Order: sequence, then C-alpha cells, then structure tokens
Amino acid sequence: MEIETGCTMEYQDNEAIPDEKPSALEKPEPSPSPQIAEPEWQRKRYDELNDRFLRLAADFDNFRKRTVHEQENITRRANERFAVDILEVADNLERALNADDGHLREGVEQIRRLLAEILERYGIMPVEALKTMFNPSEHEAVAHILSDETEGTVVDVVSRGYRMYEKIIRYAKVAVSKGNSEKQTEE
Repeated sequence: MEIETGCTMEYQDNEAIPDEKPSALEKPEPSPSPQIAEPEWQRKRYDELNDRFLRLAADFDNFRKRTVHEQENITRRANERFAVDILEVADNLERALNADDGHLREGVEQIRRLLAEILERYGIMPVEALKTMFNPSEHEAVAHILSDETEGTVVDVVSRGYRMYEKIIRYAKVAVSKGNSEKQTEE
C-alpha cells in the first residue's frame, strides 16, 4: 500500500546563504586591488604580519628581562634589610666580647633574645623537639641512645631546627631514645 502525500519538492539551484555572520572582532581581509597582482598582495600581507610578530617577540623579551631585573632587585632589598638586622647582633657580640667577665653571660643572653626576635620578624621559628616523638619531617636522628623515655622520643637536641613560615629550612639534629633495654629484658 502506497501513501501519496500530494506534495512535491522541486530542486532549485539557489546560492547557499552562510549561517554564520562574521564577528565584529575579525577584520575582513582586504581584497586585492586590481592594480596589485595576487602574489604581491600576499607578500605585503606577509611582511605586515612578520613585522607585527617581530615587534611582539621583542616586547615579550623586554618584558621578561624587566621582570627578572625587578625580581633581583626585590630579593636584593630583602637581603639588605635582613643583613642590617643581623648587623645589630654582630655589634652586640662585639660589645659582649669587650665587656668584663661578670656581665658576659647576661650580655650573651640579651644577644640570643635579640637574634630570636629578628628571626621571628622574618618568619623563622625554632622547631620544638625535646621530649616529643621523633618526626622525620622535622628531625634528623644523629644518635639512638638508651633512656627511660619511651622508644622514639627525642631525648637530646644536638642542633636546633628552624622553619620559615610553614617550611622546614633546617632539620633539628636529635638523639632518639631506644628505650631502656634493662626494662625490656625483665619483661
């Protein structure tokens, strides 16, 4: 059984209408003028684009060099500020060495406090290690010794560790307890 619809379509050769409209940001390509031959027009366009590219590359290179120079200046100024603060500690050490023996300990203690304040100003804090459990992300074990402390406890700090903000910049060198072997053998 055939069904007839009664409509027929005729094919017409119409010119295709583009679906997309050119965006406002795109510059239409200039059509070659009748006086300029096609290869010559392409060569001019190539030269213009190449010139833009070379200028952009030079601008980027200048930007990169300027950024590196500015970063070096920022680092240099930060180091200068830190150096000026540390020179204050050096001056106080000189004074302590010239002081009489009776005041030497007091002077050294003041210098230690001054240095701690300067380091804290720059975000540098000591890592507390004594009587804590050994933590390999903060401590470096340089010895394992017998002690009454539980195994894995830091029992001596050989060299203090420091962190700058949240990053460890120097691990604490510590001696770690192996426990008490006499107690272990009795149990």
